Amino acid sequence: MSYSTKQQQAVLHCLSQRSGEALTAAALAEELRRLGSPVGLATVYRQLEKLEQEGRVHKVNTEEGAFYQFCPHQTGHCHGCFLLRCEQCGQIVHLDCSHLKSLYEHLEQDHHFRIDPNRTVLMGLCGVCAEKEAAHGAQ
Repeated sequence: MSYSTKQQQAVLHCLSQRSGEALTAAALAEELRRLGSPVGLATVYRQLEKLEQEGRVHKVNTEEGAFYQFCPHQTGHCHGCFLLRCEQCGQIVHLDCSHLKSLYEHLEQDHHFRIDPNRTVLMGLCGVCAEKEAAHGAQ
């Protein structure tokens, strides 16, 4: 069992309250300040690293930098989720889908490749951007 500090609890709580969003460490530090829990940026990075190692937070590296998103699987072993990132708007969505387990098993058994679900990001277009692209192409 890992030791949880007040700062770590504040970071995790803030991310969980904004679970539909992926935030940069700087945006998270600013949000914590706004909420009355001033935590330095270096401390935010340290806590995010610990939370990522525990599987409680996903880290997504992009061209714009690293983003962090809360993972609702409290066991630290996220076997049923992927992150979906829209190439158009940059939105990152946490997807929990029971069908993914069979994909994990297939890749491991038939292709001898074990997926790290905490670091897996599928790229594509979200529904809104796909509709915009389809409407633009139809003109």
